[in-house]
Amino acid sequence: MAVIGSVIEGKYEILKLIGKGGMSEVYLAMDKNLNKQWAVKEIKRQARDKNNEVIVQSAIAEANMMKKLDHPCLPRIVDIINRDDVIYVVMDYIEGEPLSKVLEQYGAQSQEIVIEWAEDLCGVLDYLHTQNPPIIYRDMKPANIMLQPNGNIKLIDFGIAREYKEQNLEDTVCLGTKGYAAPEQFGGKGQTDGRTDIYCLGVTLYHLLTGKNPCEPPYEIYPIRYWKPELSSGLENIILKCTKLNPDDRYDSCAELLYALRHYEEADDEYKAYQKKKLSYFLLTLIASLVFLVVGILGQVLKVNEENNNYDTFIIQADTASDASMRAQYYIKAIEIRPASLEAYYGLIQAYKDDAVFSVEEEAQLQTVMSTNLVILREQPEYAALAFELGKLYWYYYDYGKTETADNQITRMKSSIQWFEDAHEYGSVDADYYVIAEVYKEIGMFHKDVTLNVEEASDAGTYLPYYEHLKELFVIAMQEENEMICLEVYKLCSNSIENYTRKFKIDGVEKEDIEQFYADIITATESMSTTTDKTDNLRNEIIDREGYVKLAINSAYAKE
Repeated sequence: MAVIGSVIEGKYEILKLIGKGGMSEVYLAMDKNLNKQWAVKEIKRQARDKNNEVIVQSAIAEANMMKKLDHPCLPRIVDIINRDDVIYVVMDYIEGEPLSKVLEQYGAQSQEIVIEWAEDLCGVLDYLHTQNPPIIYRDMKPANIMLQPNGNIKLIDFGIAREYKEQNLEDTVCLGTKGYAAPEQFGGKGQTDGRTDIYCLGVTLYHLLTGKNPCEPPYEIYPIRYWKPELSSGLENIILKCTKLNPDDRYDSCAELLYALRHYEEADDEYKAYQKKKLSYFLLTLIASLVFLVVGILGQVLKVNEENNNYDTFIIQADTASDASMRAQYYIKAIEIRPASLEAYYGLIQAYKDDAVFSVEEEAQLQTVMSTNLVILREQPEYAALAFELGKLYWYYYDYGKTETADNQITRMKSSIQWFEDAHEYGSVDADYYVIAEVYKEIGMFHKDVTLNVEEASDAGTYLPYYEHLKELFVIAMQEENEMICLEVYKLCSNSIENYTRKFKIDGVEKEDIEQFYADIITATESMSTTTDKTDNLRNEIIDREGYVKLAINSAYAKE
């Protein structure tokens, strides 16, 4: 058990115990280097205890899975410390309380707030399901959803999440919380997939809306209006579809469910009755309407023209708006009209880049737009080029995790990987960006995996390819007109030489080669004309490190 006041790895000072399980404790810790609070999960190793070994391996697997992820509704894993007798997993400290406690204190929640939570949960589940391979969460319930003081939610506890394996016919173990778990989570009833999470989410929404715990009598999911007649019949129909016993009868994806939630009022019985009434009038007037067929066709043409005009209007309003956030809103409205047209997506990306900061709020907005339309977009011939621009947006501008004292360059690179992968997968080998996307992706993958590779002592041989990719990226940046992009690349190359010179040497990089590469970096940096305070500071930051980088090179190549 960690001692209050002790310091782990020279930087994580244990402040207090905040949670406890059978073989693990969770502590609040202060990062003495960053002056930031983290949660530290301590998992004890017990010799000759097979059950403990399963728990330890499960915890390591959970941490390694979480390290790959970066989403506003998910906690981040920032460090894994593996010792002989204990493992420490360092992660985001999430203030707030679980929705299970909210239910205990206040009972059923309002329909409006539950729908907001449902949309956020759909977004994060869709993010997990679109990973490669997909990640199936499998334990959605109020106790695993944290409500933060700012009203946002975070999904926690990935202890039974799994990567989807297409060849598996069924899961080998029964995992999940009874009452919330889907039938296929109980062994022999098929393999869990994205529709499993949809079932668990449906039960969770049922509990939040009605206050009726599915783990207690009557142990059955009733229509929500059985308990609260004032609730929407459209929302009731959505939850009933989510909780169908047969996965084929549920929504096929969280993107489809998200669309249904945003249009739940259209599924209300009153709305359907109104539509049925309209259909009756239509049938009665069908014969007469044939006379006006030409007028009808003309009306349809006018309608299409009106939609096109609305789309064009939003594009014009976006192009002429003086405020970046308003431009983004107009582009999103244009996308809602024509989701397959890429013009508005490019405009949205530029709106996010205008202030040189792609904020966490903007990223959440973009994730909603992309998750809703990704299937349609991937069918477009020019989607790969759009994915490449999205990758660069994350790589150079994403603001998540950045502070006054700490840069978030590694987070930015890791967050961009999925888009560069799409640019490479869906792009043509003849495209200008094809090779560049591969370079970006490989550099991002290196930084995503390097900590784990070092931990497992399997990093040998990974540094030479990384070094070559850095040189390729440097050459690409030399042809770039955007000063911030150039300086970000120069900074990455400079920092990598300072931090990994000894590893480069071990992998076979000659001193003359690395000295020439660094000289080229400094020359390019010093010759760069900056036009903003931000790029001027970035340029000075690179130049100010010159002595340290040269010292690192000389120390690494000093004769033994």
